[in-house]
Amino acid sequence: MTRIAVISDVHGNLPALEAVTADITRRGVDRVVNLGDHASGPLWPAETVALLIQQPWHQIAGNCDRQLVRQPPTEHGASERFAFERLSDGQLQWLAALPGTLRVVDEILLFHGTPVDDEAYFLEVVEQRRVRLATPDELTQRLGGFTEPVVLCGHSHIPRVVQLGATLIVNPGSVGLPAYDHDDPTPHVMETGAPDARYALLDQGKDGWRAQLIAVPYDHRAASKQARRNGRTDWAFSLETGHAKSKT
Repeated sequence: MTRIAVISDVHGNLPALEAVTADITRRGVDRVVNLGDHASGPLWPAETVALLIQQPWHQIAGNCDRQLVRQPPTEHGASERFAFERLSDGQLQWLAALPGTLRVVDEILLFHGTPVDDEAYFLEVVEQRRVRLATPDELTQRLGGFTEPVVLCGHSHIPRVVQLGATLIVNPGSVGLPAYDHDDPTPHVMETGAPDARYALLDQGKDGWRAQLIAVPYDHRAASKQARRNGRTDWAFSLETGHAKSKT
């Protein structure tokens, strides 16, 4: 039996990453895949990337990684600016070299958002401040012509397992940020309701692949304090509670 750990959206949260890595080690996996958004945020970007670089993992870039290395610094948002100012040239080069999509064990497809857009949700639809699960027809359209038995996506930070015909789709959730608010395409929030770090396990047995969503407690209050020290009360609230802070 093959066991694969799936992580995503670390966002510079070093203690969350360390807790997840320890839990993965305890569970005896064969390999680890990382779906991107490694450093962006007001936490420990340089220390987090330093740890990720050391790992023999399959790792791809997310939209925040792309923005960090492709956008002019004058166009960075607050989270990207904080990380960019702290990452070394070598760490930025490592992020720039990561692929946007990847296949592993010939039958698992990795991407951050959708196969063609790292800023779009794959499993969710946002409409009029409401977030709903995408329909099978919408998922089929987003998947395009890809036919891999397992598809792994991140970006929304919401842990989900969806079966689409013969294709198993897994979003492991976010290691580093359990909730956030966003204005695109309309104002909405994504929140898990608990501060735990999230990841997923894939097990391949005689009946095919199965997924398990894992929540790992860690010192989330330390992460919340770090965000507050760095002027981000929105992140501090999300890291402390697992909910997105209202702007009203």
